Amino acid sequence: MAIKINKSEGVFRNELILTSDAKVTNIDNTLVNLFMLLKHNGIRPKQRAAKNQSLEVDIDKIMHYFKALEDQGHFKGINENRQAVEIWIRQNLANLVNRGNLEKEKISSLKPIHLESYRIRNAKNTRDYFSADQVYLMLGQKPAIKEELKKYLVQGWDPQTNEFLQGNNLDVDSLGILHLIKNISIGIIESNTSLNQIKPLLPKQAELFCEDIHRLLVYKEIIPRSVLIEYIKTITSFHLALYSFKVINYLPKMLDQNSIEVDDDWKVVVDVTDNFESKISQFAIKDAEINYNALYNYIKAGFQINTIINAFSLDKSKSSSLEQAINKLNNENTLVEATLTAFWSMLRNNQTEEDNELLDDMVKYETTSFDKYVEALMKVKGPYQLKYYPQFLDSISQKNNDRGFLAQGRSKKHPRRFVLGTRLLEALVQIQVLHLDKGKFITKNVSIEDLMENLKNRYGLVINGLNEEEYRNADVNTNLAFKENVEAFKSKLRQIGFYNDMSDAYILQKVRPRYELK
Repeated sequence: MAIKINKSEGVFRNELILTSDAKVTNIDNTLVNLFMLLKHNGIRPKQRAAKNQSLEVDIDKIMHYFKALEDQGHFKGINENRQAVEIWIRQNLANLVNRGNLEKEKISSLKPIHLESYRIRNAKNTRDYFSADQVYLMLGQKPAIKEELKKYLVQGWDPQTNEFLQGNNLDVDSLGILHLIKNISIGIIESNTSLNQIKPLLPKQAELFCEDIHRLLVYKEIIPRSVLIEYIKTITSFHLALYSFKVINYLPKMLDQNSIEVDDDWKVVVDVTDNFESKISQFAIKDAEINYNALYNYIKAGFQINTIINAFSLDKSKSSSLEQAINKLNNENTLVEATLTAFWSMLRNNQTEEDNELLDDMVKYETTSFDKYVEALMKVKGPYQLKYYPQFLDSISQKNNDRGFLAQGRSKKHPRRFVLGTRLLEALVQIQVLHLDKGKFITKNVSIEDLMENLKNRYGLVINGLNEEEYRNADVNTNLAFKENVEAFKSKLRQIGFYNDMSDAYILQKVRPRYELK
């Protein structure tokens, strides 16, 4: 028989720690749901079909919308070029699940190109497992930047009148999406939210994300909208992964140190070579192992905090409840033990005699009621989190994608390692070549050395680790590994057009901005 755990007590997800569920997450779905949260001030509205309408959306229905628009005089040539229009919809406007499988292929949503993209979606295929909530919380750390992003995303459209703004110069894909949403009407039922009441657990990390979004938006007048949206998507996924890795590493430390203020010393070696057999790969593999192995302590710490919050009925919609829970764990041992003795007894009373024997065997090495209760949660509910959290981290880190910073081969010989995808590097360089001068951003050349140092100090990405304490007295092989990594870094910058070898002199090796701002 299975051990019976109260449903509410067995829930691991805690918005005060990390809003995301341990699920494989599609970053496009995250953005679509983020746009919905931005539009509705942190609320996830539930879809409700208008009278005589179905919520299910498919390619044929979108084609029907465009034909109706043609009949109204907004378009020409839809009927005569049906095949071309359908290809455009499939490639440029719609996200598909099971793409290419004629029997299973379905639309999940419109692509997250415009703030209004969420309005046409099949909700069950656009699940983000609350990852958008985490991004929304992070943006809330700098409300002005959140509004700046929202203003950019809604560009060319008046949401009050559902009309195009005069003089808009949107790209054709954004215009296509806006024409679609203008032609439909879906009722909305709004639900409650606590997202505007709580703060991110790692405020400095959230601020860093906001600053990067702000810097990208500096380019809004000179970078094509479709390209800038891709940068925003890449940086959002990257920061969601950074934030998650840091929470996983820091939450147990917060319990040990009795404070949510901990030193931010997270750093990983990234293999830039794109070669599973590179010399540097062993260091990137080691750091990946350390981060994924940290999951056990993180999950246990999460259950400890959740147990205190539930046992003492702390308000889950207030950030202060997390600090209260940590304080009780460290300073109110007698009260915690007395309360959890009652909870432990209740848990045992809900089991059969046979299950109680199993339960006692699970916790035989624990001495206090609190530890027994948490260990029972770990044994019953922990395996699910330990199984699916790595998949969640893989997905938000964009594993094996040039937008990400994680790679893994198919063979056991090539385990997970931290890398630096080409498109991610491109987005990061666009941010790093910006410099604040007299209150405004301008672009400047950056030396290779400074760029590597900035990536380490700002994001914890180590490319040349020979200046790090742990590698200061490194052997010849370690020196060769980092030298190979630096050369690969230059090569990758050269591939994406930011770097040309102008001189052998190290000081003259500069990364040059692609777009000039003066």
